[in-house]
Amino acid sequence: MKYLNPKADPTFKKVFGEHPDLVMSLLNALLPLEEGEEITELEYLPAEMVPDNPLRKNSIVDVRCRDNRGRHFIVEMQMVWSQEFRQRVLFNASKAYVRQIEKGNDYSLLQPVYSLNLVNEVFEPELREFYHYYRLVHVEHTEKVIDGLHLVFVELPKFNPHTYSEKRMQVLWLRYLTEIDERTRKVPEELLENPELKKAVDALEESAFSDGQLAAYERFWDTISVEKTLYNSGMRKGIEKGIKKGIEKGIKEGIEKGRAEGIAEGRLSVARNLKQMGLDAASIAEATGLDVEAVERL
Repeated sequence: MKYLNPKADPTFKKVFGEHPDLVMSLLNALLPLEEGEEITELEYLPAEMVPDNPLRKNSIVDVRCRDNRGRHFIVEMQMVWSQEFRQRVLFNASKAYVRQIEKGNDYSLLQPVYSLNLVNEVFEPELREFYHYYRLVHVEHTEKVIDGLHLVFVELPKFNPHTYSEKRMQVLWLRYLTEIDERTRKVPEELLENPELKKAVDALEESAFSDGQLAAYERFWDTISVEKTLYNSGMRKGIEKGIKKGIEKGIKEGIEKGRAEGIAEGRLSVARNLKQMGLDAASIAEATGLDVEAVERL
């Protein structure tokens, strides 16, 4: 049996954008929900339009939904990391929060927004953890929380089921996202033993996709390669430009500093000569632009 990678746009949307029970299971497994807060029912919402940016146009795959309590959930698969990604996540989650009510309505109607962001690159290399949870908390008393926005980032390359002991379903879903791809011929039994994971695995079978969908799948990976090349090239050019500007600025500052030091030294030399000729300090100061005290110290 041949399988496709679940992180690609066509497969991710097929698995999590067409099966509410599967995206519900994923969210319950990966979101920081307390006991009794689990999601029990979901409805899909229209996806946001991604800005027409050549470096970000196709690397973002998202699914949006709302549960029967009114809570909003955004699930994103980010293939190409960039420094502005966290700000974009905050912006989109804030928009989803604000759009829940019309102007003048009761703010108590607002429900939390959870943004789950699965990132296929390492963006916090100095941190050992792969799971990063952000929310609004009191700086000194972290038990004091303003509920509203919940931002979760998962660095998929850092995940290793042999070194982490999270909840069982969290491990299974992360294994699904990191272990299944075109090279997979035998799916781990642990995934097939769970009904939800088995359903998600079956949805990745190559035979379940039409020729058009398979062509779209191939185009997706080609596009990701191009975006990575463009982004890395842009970063490299930016660094090179920054270095060049830094060198130019350093040279310019060095010349200006040297010129200023040369002028100052010239004034001192003239002042010494005038002082040796017996001219008084006040006259020397007026002639060279130095202050009287500086002339007297010569």
